[in-house]
Amino acid sequence: MAAPMETLRGEQRTVFGVYEDGEEEDSLPTVLLSVVVQRGHLGLCFYDSTDSSVNYMRDTPDSGELHLLTKVIQEVSPHVIVTSAKQERCMVHFLQQLGSNSDYKPEVVTYPYVDFGLEVGKQRLLSAHLPALPDSISERDKMSYLSSCISFDSLLMLRALGALLKCLDRRRVGVELEDSSVGVPILQFRAYTLKSVVYIDQDTYSVLQIFKSELHPSVYKLHSGEKEGLSLYGILNRCRCKFGSKLLRQWFLRPTQDLAVLFRRQDVIRFFSSPRNSDILGTLQSSLRNIKNIPTLLRRMSLSHTKVTDWKNLYKMVQSAVCVRDTVRHLPQSIQLFHDINDVFSDDLHYIASLINRVVDFESSLSENRFTIKPNVDPAIDEKKRRMMGLSDFLTDVARRELEHLDPRIPSCCVIYIPLIGFLLSVPRLPSMEEKEDFEIDGLDFMFLSEDRLHYRSQRTKELDDLLGDLHCDIRDMETAVMTQLQNTILKRSASLYKVLDLIAELDCLMAMSTASQEYGYTSPKLSNNRKIIVTQGRHPLLELCSPVFVPNSFQSQELQGRVKIITGPNSSGKSIYLKQVGLIVFMALIGSDVPAKEAEIGVVDGIFTRMQSRESVSLGLSTFMIDLNQMAQALNSSTGNSLVLIDEFGKGTNTVDGLSLLAASVSHWLRKPPTDVPHILLATNFHSLLQLGLLPSSALLSLLTLETALDGDELVFLYQLKEGICQSSYAANIASLAGLPTSLVQRGVEVSELYRTGRPIKRIDRASSDEQANRCSSVVEKFLSLDLEDQNLDLQLFMKDELLPSAGEVLNRSEAAR
Repeated sequence: MAAPMETLRGEQRTVFGVYEDGEEEDSLPTVLLSVVVQRGHLGLCFYDSTDSSVNYMRDTPDSGELHLLTKVIQEVSPHVIVTSAKQERCMVHFLQQLGSNSDYKPEVVTYPYVDFGLEVGKQRLLSAHLPALPDSISERDKMSYLSSCISFDSLLMLRALGALLKCLDRRRVGVELEDSSVGVPILQFRAYTLKSVVYIDQDTYSVLQIFKSELHPSVYKLHSGEKEGLSLYGILNRCRCKFGSKLLRQWFLRPTQDLAVLFRRQDVIRFFSSPRNSDILGTLQSSLRNIKNIPTLLRRMSLSHTKVTDWKNLYKMVQSAVCVRDTVRHLPQSIQLFHDINDVFSDDLHYIASLINRVVDFESSLSENRFTIKPNVDPAIDEKKRRMMGLSDFLTDVARRELEHLDPRIPSCCVIYIPLIGFLLSVPRLPSMEEKEDFEIDGLDFMFLSEDRLHYRSQRTKELDDLLGDLHCDIRDMETAVMTQLQNTILKRSASLYKVLDLIAELDCLMAMSTASQEYGYTSPKLSNNRKIIVTQGRHPLLELCSPVFVPNSFQSQELQGRVKIITGPNSSGKSIYLKQVGLIVFMALIGSDVPAKEAEIGVVDGIFTRMQSRESVSLGLSTFMIDLNQMAQALNSSTGNSLVLIDEFGKGTNTVDGLSLLAASVSHWLRKPPTDVPHILLATNFHSLLQLGLLPSSALLSLLTLETALDGDELVFLYQLKEGICQSSYAANIASLAGLPTSLVQRGVEVSELYRTGRPIKRIDRASSDEQANRCSSVVEKFLSLDLEDQNLDLQLFMKDELLPSAGEVLNRSEAAR
């Protein structure tokens, strides 16, 4: 149902989104983002309920359009955005744009400016519920701990954090049903950064088909979400655990320029791509199958909501992590990830695994559907359990004695134990016992009737209650106390588990990419600090999977030569595919993956900009051409000398002359820049006049390319091979014939095109063509010569009207009328 509009004292909420009730906690994670923008700087942090973590980002400069904040929201997808009621103009404009977005509408909560005070934020942080810290910790020690977790020199972030903690306390995220004294748990603080991230907007992700969501084909899952279609993420995601898939998506959303990070990933992929390491790869991937949702489990532990299956999953996860460490320990420690796993996977894992194995009785816990412990853990519990086990024979003896004092009509009886009630004497219901008054037996207190058996409390059962007590509840209470101690012990080591989980997710991602590299024949690119991009025999990673034959093409963009490439060629010759191919290869290199090419050298790239595909324009209130212009403006204004710009058919959405002029002006703008400021540009166009009329300045940066074709008679054959040169014809008529247009229409198009090109007048064809007119005249002459003019019944006027010209018949009619 739609979340209602409401206003709290000191809190103003603007509800954009729509939510549904009745779903489980795990299926509806909540992300709350708090933002402060001041004097061109951005401070933010967000709370993720899936792992009860606070993620913070250091104060960072941002543009007037808040591009960085846009990227964060795109990646985090918060359900709630908390911000100050006192805002700078750029933030007000940003929120207005966010509210007009029909695809994504988070709830915006505004608090008074005082709630974003620095000291207020620090005090709320000191009062936060941190299960990892003991309750007795002093304020000074707590501040020392927090200073090691959070950057206190980021003042805007601290102010945002104070408002975030207020929102968490008001909404009680994840603890809505708990007592008011239970605070929202914060299990960890994590630094969140976009530093060295390559800029890629949503249009680029869409046009390059990096992600592609599709509705699930199963009718039972149509309302439960989407599945990944044919996309780059879809073919590279071979992860064995959910956290690996989640991290891989983050890498795709955050391609990096950091060579140290990329080299770290390449080392692992190169190791697992080697055929001699395939057995190790299989062993590690099989170990990752048992990695479950540990953050959710730790969150339940912090709230004492742990299920029996949670203990089993935690034990399997820790055991699997130990297996991973034992396997990685024998691998080359010169590879940084293997070294980190060997160091971080500490003895805490062995301790947690052995502790759970020594304490938890999994078989009994599953059968009783509650937490039970093994023998020899707590002597007091063992003693009570022994007494419980010996009750059977003892109670049989008590029942035999009780039967001796009962009415002889009662054939049998037994003594049973019911938790919270105690010991009762159970006898069968006699036929004479019809009314409640008949249930009364001297010396017994009637309790209840169940399944034709009467339950009483006798003097002996009362003595048993006093002697043995409520054994069952006592055992449960004592085992619950043991479970709480075990939970606290594990929560104190939760930081180690989170580190283990992060490294396992990274290992899973890299093994997934190495598996795809082996299967598809990728190669490891050379990454460098220069401004070159060189690809030898590159392939499109998606199209080669769908096409039986794929023609590879190379790409070369040097630091001072060939940085602006203009590609001409017929429609369907492969221009757009080539542009996307280069973009995808560069993108894959920037996430650390191998690439579909024989060889590749990728220099520094800080952004990928595209003007290739017009987005849906109805909800935006903009024309299609205006959207194209916005995409082009983004490339012109934001690209640098290290960016990659892909432009396909810009200018076709308006008048030909105007579109050609805008295209020529845009390319000339880049060519007149210093070579160090010119991005790598690939431009595909059918405006041949751009080159034929010499509209571009001569420059060593300019390179002209075309895709080869051949004519086999009247049939056009595409060779899909890139070469230097200019396409002399668009071969539009051949493409139209291939598309199935009528032959007469295509012929007329060729005729008009030739007349227009040679400057001759173009005559309309309201009448039939000259050949058809000649044939018709011959037919009329033959019919006229066959007429018998002496025939009295001959109607010459009717003949002229039907056979000759209708207009001639009209002339005769008018002349007769005039007479």
